[in-house]
Amino acid sequence: MSGAEKEVALLELPEPSSPGSGQILVAVEAAGVGPWDQLLNGAGWDVGLRPPAALGVEGAGKVLAVGAGVAGFAVGDRVLAHEAPLPGGSGFWAERVLINADHAAACPPGLDAVHAAALPVNGLTALQALEKLDLSRGQRLLITNGGGATGALAIQLAAAKGIEVTATASAAAAERLRGLGALEVVDYHDSDWAGRVRGGFDGALIAAGGTAQAALSLVRDGGRLVSLTSDAPAGERGIISTDLYVRPDAAQLTHLAEAVVEGKLKQNVEALPLSEGSAAFARVSAGQAGGKKIVLT
Repeated sequence: MSGAEKEVALLELPEPSSPGSGQILVAVEAAGVGPWDQLLNGAGWDVGLRPPAALGVEGAGKVLAVGAGVAGFAVGDRVLAHEAPLPGGSGFWAERVLINADHAAACPPGLDAVHAAALPVNGLTALQALEKLDLSRGQRLLITNGGGATGALAIQLAAAKGIEVTATASAAAAERLRGLGALEVVDYHDSDWAGRVRGGFDGALIAAGGTAQAALSLVRDGGRLVSLTSDAPAGERGIISTDLYVRPDAAQLTHLAEAVVEGKLKQNVEALPLSEGSAAFARVSAGQAGGKKIVLT
C-alpha cells in the first residue's frame, strides 16, 4: 500500500532484499492497523518508507530468512514485532517485511497470528506509559479513551498492579471496562465529565486528543501526566507532564504476549482481509473502530 500521495491502495510491491546483519525476513500472517498509520502516510512520522511501500509498523508471521549474526531465531519460527524505522523501506501490510531481529519477540504457543499482530504498538505503548507514570498499589490513575485498544490494555496492566483506575469512555463501553478492572467509567460525551470525578489523581494517561488540559486539573500536586497524543500541557504545581512515543522492545513484547496467552490481558480484535486495508485505514483514521483493534490478514 502506498502513502506517497495520501492514497492507500492495493499494489504489487517489489520483494524485500535479503536480510542483512542482525535482520530477519518475515512472511507476514497478520498486521495491525492503528491511527498512527495516517502519520506514516505523508503526515509526520518518518519511519523510512520508500514508496511504493506498505504501511504498518506491527505484525506477526514466520521467519523466512535470517541474516548474519542472528542467534535467537531460525527459519520457521513465529514472531511478532513493532518496528520503526523499517529497515527495508516498507511495512507489515505486505506479504513479507524486513525487520531487526532484536526488535522481534517469539510468538508463544497458543497465541494466534491475529491476536499477536494486534498487540505490539498498543501493548508497548500502554506498558511504557505506565512505566513512565511509575504508580504503585493503591494510587489513582485517570485514563482518557479507556475504551480504545491502548486504553483498555492500560486499564488491565494498571489494575493488575493494584492501581485504582478511572477511565473516560462511551457509556456503551462502561461494562466492558469495569470487567477489565476499571473502578469508575465516566462518559466522555458529557461536556462536564471532568467535574463528575473526584480529583487528586496520582497520574493521568492521555489517550484521547483534547483531554490533556482537563486531566491535568485533576492530577494532584507533584503527580504525573503522560500524553500519547502529543499534547502534554506544560507542567504546573510540581506535576511532571510529558509526551510518550512508543519504542520497539522485544523483552516487553514477550512479557505482553505471555500475558495474553495466560488470559491476563484481553483484546477486542476485528480481523479483516488485506483487500479491505484501504477501508480499514479510513475507518481507523476517522476514529470509527468502535473500541476494536483492527488487524489485516
